[in-house]
Amino acid sequence: MLQNQQPAPLFRSFNQHNQIVSLADYAGDKNVVLYFYPKDDTPGCTIEANDFTALAGEFAALDTVVIGVSKDSCDSHCAFIDKYGLKVDLLADTSGEVCELYDVWREREKNGVKSMAVLRSTFIIDK
Repeated sequence: MLQNQQPAPLFRSFNQHNQIVSLADYAGDKNVVLYFYPKDDTPGCTIEANDFTALAGEFAALDTVVIGVSKDSCDSHCAFIDKYGLKVDLLADTSGEVCELYDVWREREKNGVKSMAVLRSTFIIDK
């Protein structure tokens, strides 16, 4: 897991519009709240996305963009955004590369069964 004050790993991934987004796009211009979540349109992930959406104006006033990352597809992200009127960009990390860069692809145990999953995590990246 990244430590406080450690440089954020650079990434490039497709957003919900199938456009490449890179951390370098924001360097020197915007702070970035980068949050990782397990799956679109699930209860906890929906609450989290709605909470970030409710605060979108406050983040923007602080020169900050909010970007969510999951292993879902661009199409899944579009449906999720449309269903709830979300005001955040969502990256489709279908290969898991960004999750691995940020060390959030972890083994978990649920009901005695071990599996790999995205560890819900949020990183605040200074411009």
